[in-house]
Amino acid sequence: MDMIADTPLNELQPTLQRLRDAQRARVPDYRQRVDDLKRLRAAFKAGLEGMVNALQQDFGQRSRHESLLTDGMTVLGDIDHALKHLRSWMRSQRRPTHWLFWPGRSEVQLQPLGVVGVISPWNYPVNLALMPLTAAIAAGNHVYLKPSEHTPATSRWLRQLLTEVFPADRVAVAMGGPEVAAGFSALPFDHLFFTGSTAVGRRVMAAAAQNLTPVTLELGGKSPAIIAEGYPLGTAAERIATGKWLNGGQTCIAPDYLLVPEAGLEPLIAALRQQVETRYPDLASSADYTRIINDGQYRRLCQLREDARERGLQVIELAKLAPERADAERIVAPTLVINPSDEAAIMREEIFGPLLPIKTYRGIDQAIDYINRHDRPLALYHFDLDRRRTQRVLDRTVAGGVTVNDCVLHIAQHDLPFGGVGPSGMGHYHGHAGFLTFSKQKAVYYQSRLSSMKLFKPPYKGLADFLVKFLTR
Repeated sequence: MDMIADTPLNELQPTLQRLRDAQRARVPDYRQRVDDLKRLRAAFKAGLEGMVNALQQDFGQRSRHESLLTDGMTVLGDIDHALKHLRSWMRSQRRPTHWLFWPGRSEVQLQPLGVVGVISPWNYPVNLALMPLTAAIAAGNHVYLKPSEHTPATSRWLRQLLTEVFPADRVAVAMGGPEVAAGFSALPFDHLFFTGSTAVGRRVMAAAAQNLTPVTLELGGKSPAIIAEGYPLGTAAERIATGKWLNGGQTCIAPDYLLVPEAGLEPLIAALRQQVETRYPDLASSADYTRIINDGQYRRLCQLREDARERGLQVIELAKLAPERADAERIVAPTLVINPSDEAAIMREEIFGPLLPIKTYRGIDQAIDYINRHDRPLALYHFDLDRRRTQRVLDRTVAGGVTVNDCVLHIAQHDLPFGGVGPSGMGHYHGHAGFLTFSKQKAVYYQSRLSSMKLFKPPYKGLADFLVKFLTR
């Protein structure tokens, strides 16, 4: 079979039905789930070099170490966490029973939903495919995966990996572009998990709504970073540089813009320049600086930068590149845009690249108010040595997740739920949160031999009348 050929649209529904029939015939028990996860881990670990090579092929140049950290370590850690905790996650949970219904008892049973659809993106094409898949398998589901067409080598690698590990009626992979994705989104899954842009997320949700399919949407948006007065700017610059320029800025929770006190602007610019010079002394030749994924994304970023220049904004490229080489290899240098207005294109859409707007503010309330006038972000970063001021920011802003005094690291905590809010997404996964997302929390009440309900039946008089009056007093 040609592994790159698009999946025919008329195969999507039969494949889903095959997965559903197999899941209903034999719901994976604890032993099966553990065996699945262990085989997935072993095959994934053995295939890391193949993964790195596929990512390199798709991006043109992607940091080997960043691939191993962000797409390798994260998946291995997620599987290990699930294996460690799965038995306790699966255990039924006793719940208190209202005294009126004693000696009956109540519990919550965790039951697989059935077949989960996963649509994964191109920026972290392994991590964002296999982490939701791990959670779905741990919860006892079968999975139908649609990886991104923008990373064809990595998608082929994923398909080969999953074909080796799982029977065709437990995990299946659909290959193809927007037409296949649209057909995939319209399938009557028991749950649909999508990671990608807000615009595409709206279309996925609309398609799923036709089947009343519940969705988890991991989207994006403009994630702010606030540097509070008194915070060491050198430390902030070092940590922001890691979060922003990781994967060439192509990270959904990368800082999308900075808010800094007016007096800190010039020192921060100098500190960020120093970070680029230290990390990428020869940017064009650096094996650690990731290229932009494709020509379309490259042109979009160049247009954002050019729009800022045309508006007369201060645009500071922190590394020099020959234009011909930049165009040929899709290299966008780390670039700062100073005090753009909301009308600038760079402030109207998620950047998803190494361009970084910096806005100055006077007083922390001004920074908070600016954030709250815009869509709720997927992530928020606050750098501060004052705990009360930090708590003020946390209390008055709403974001999908927060890292205080650093960037992106909340995503690496297995016991923290990850997910957006409003335009940045809905639902959560990672660790136990992912297990719950792909499980039905089924309420079960066990009636005893003795039941107080025999007191509540017509005619309502005497003791029944007294009890109704007592309970509604």
